[in-house]
Amino acid sequence: MFDIYTIIFLALAVFIFIRLRSVLGQRTGRERPPYDPYSRRDAANAPTGAADKVVNFPDRKGEPAGVPEPVEPVDADEPAPARWTGVAEVGSAVANGLDAIAAQERGFDAKHFLEGARGAYEMIVVAFAEGDRATLKNLLAKDVYDGFNAAITERESRGEKMETRFVGIQKADIIEALVRGRTAQITLRFVSQLISVTRDKAGAVIDGDAEQVVDVTDVWTFSRDVGARDPNWKLVATEAAS
Repeated sequence: MFDIYTIIFLALAVFIFIRLRSVLGQRTGRERPPYDPYSRRDAANAPTGAADKVVNFPDRKGEPAGVPEPVEPVDADEPAPARWTGVAEVGSAVANGLDAIAAQERGFDAKHFLEGARGAYEMIVVAFAEGDRATLKNLLAKDVYDGFNAAITERESRGEKMETRFVGIQKADIIEALVRGRTAQITLRFVSQLISVTRDKAGAVIDGDAEQVVDVTDVWTFSRDVGARDPNWKLVATEAAS
């Protein structure tokens, strides 16, 4: 028999999943294989790409963390100087790219997208560490998922386990926005702090530090087909920034 706390947490999980699917999209043809973002041992051979995204997660008290207040859809006819305040500088390439997306996707809200991307970033980082393929499949384009899956499979074949604790995201900025045909792409740079460690079969640490907070900078690209019924954005490329 379910108690009240079980019901609350089930409802919260459904809420988070629905919000995530509402802000994240489609493949762009620019996919590149992912890398293991926390392995210093393999860093020299890590393939790169580019991509962005994120969502809101519950805090330790079970309340949604940082869920934004409802906002009115962005008016595509609103003067450009006011439209992307706090997101992109007036007249910049990013602002022009967001204008192009808004022109084809009325109601597009860059701030709402940023909130979703922050949540997705955390969810994907944790899912990769835990080998949670089901979560990754919902958030990644197929080629990107195949790369993540291969990395997880290789790790499992060695009997290794990755433990990652997410400290927080210090910064998430849109660094590129554009429309190619009917496909919108938004690239973000995330600056975050993590505690990550990899252990071998015996439980000995072979990479990372279970007590050390590490600064990580990633560049991720999200994509979706503008005007499509499916509102979801998906991660289509990843890159570890220097």
